Amino acid sequence: MITHLDLPTFWFAALAFFWIGYFVLEGFDFGVGMLAPFVSRDETDRKVALNTILPVWDGNEVWLIVAGAGTFAAFPDWYATLFSAYFLPLLLIVLALAARAVAFKYRTRDDSPRWRSAWTWVIVVGSALPALLFGVAFAGIFRGIPVNGQMEFTGNFANLIHPYALLGGVCTLLLCLAQGAAFLSYRTTGEVRQRAGRLAVGLAVATAVAVLAFVLATEWGVKRGFVPDWTSTAAVFLAVAAAMLASRRHEGWTFVATSATIVFFFISYFVQLYPDVLVSSTHRRFSLTVYNASSSHYTLVVMTVTALIGLPGVLFYQWWTYRVFRGRLGREQFDT
Repeated sequence: MITHLDLPTFWFAALAFFWIGYFVLEGFDFGVGMLAPFVSRDETDRKVALNTILPVWDGNEVWLIVAGAGTFAAFPDWYATLFSAYFLPLLLIVLALAARAVAFKYRTRDDSPRWRSAWTWVIVVGSALPALLFGVAFAGIFRGIPVNGQMEFTGNFANLIHPYALLGGVCTLLLCLAQGAAFLSYRTTGEVRQRAGRLAVGLAVATAVAVLAFVLATEWGVKRGFVPDWTSTAAVFLAVAAAMLASRRHEGWTFVATSATIVFFFISYFVQLYPDVLVSSTHRRFSLTVYNASSSHYTLVVMTVTALIGLPGVLFYQWWTYRVFRGRLGREQFDT
């Protein structure tokens, strides 16, 4: 049955699933990392905030590894062109993620306030850079970058940084912040919960405005259309719903709504990008598609069988981890 599937399309959908899974799980992870100093009045509060994600942050990044490896194996030409074009932003993302991982491990190795503060800000920056730069890259891929008939990037860094790409980066940054604030208010108690709840309201409103602006910019500035795709419309409505829920302090539902906004924001992206995987601004016929950038049929068959065997285990592990660490955290658990 697998041999009769449209495997390039199947793997485009699979990669969309992996990327969306990554942004949903790493979104609140990044958000908590960025907000930790701002919901805390002392070291104990910072422990409360950061320990909401310490058991799960490294498991969340498995989705990035799977998405990246899947892109390399299923669409090697897309991977090669993408990395040659976005080498600097992707290098910054890798360095930020590596520094963030080190900070989680080293932050508690010394009781010095300066030591802990320094590593806390490494976590903040290491969370903010990927949240911003991933959005810049995805928006640029959709709008188009200079690519020739040999699938080679022919532009420069200036071709990657433009208002639409920056707006995409602001959107993903705010989505992570809003989801992180909602997650903190849902998973903590006391003053951290109250501060996170107040931040969630403002961040959710800002996110709704940014998502609406991005959808309009996509329709009128990139697609030259007038009626947004239904998935884009759903993302806007969910962002507005998240803002309303946050203002009413419905913490669990706010987290659900912000997560759903991320899901539909990126579903909209992949639905409207297909069948392209990388749009060429040089000429439309030079765009990379799921068909001209994919691996051989045999490679895709092997990947499909492997994914169908391994994916259930990954999903079960993630479900079990979140189930075990689902309780609220408060100062009483960390005061010494």
